[in-house]
Amino acid sequence: MALHSVEGLLDSGTDAQVRREWEALAEAGLPSQAGHEGATNAPHVTLSAAGGVPDVVEARVVRALAGMPALPVTLGPLVVMGSRRHVLARLVVPTSDLLLLQHAVAAAMAACPDVPERVRPGRWTPHVTIARGLASSQVGEALAVLGHSGPRDGAIESVRRWDPTAGRTWRVGGIPTMGA
Repeated sequence: MALHSVEGLLDSGTDAQVRREWEALAEAGLPSQAGHEGATNAPHVTLSAAGGVPDVVEARVVRALAGMPALPVTLGPLVVMGSRRHVLARLVVPTSDLLLLQHAVAAAMAACPDVPERVRPGRWTPHVTIARGLASSQVGEALAVLGHSGPRDGAIESVRRWDPTAGRTWRVGGIPTMGA
């Protein structure tokens, strides 16, 4: 089941840097988020997810995000997650402000059905996905393609909701951005 989510969107410069990494993997013939050509595909940090988001919960999320300024973030080292098919991501360095943002969104989403344990406060690993579905034999090659880059400072400027059933996103907080 695809989960509904609340996602922090990156500033345009950081977004472009992540997209360059997607393209570098694609050019190397490796799985990459560049292969997902849907209009809603954008580099993001998932703040919470659930089986569904009732209107009353979405209203809580909007209130929790009211007046949200841009939040500085640092994209850190590559991290590999999963056991059979791997996900390659950039760790987002967890600051107190980022953890407070995620906690506020998670608290607003607590009444949703099927909230995964991995997005609950204290269990959440902030990251930006670079590639999904890497075979074990491809992980080293992907790290060789991207492993040379260091930390990157950027910002979460906007927060959106993703509805996988409708296949659409919309802005729920932060600074308005194109396509959010």
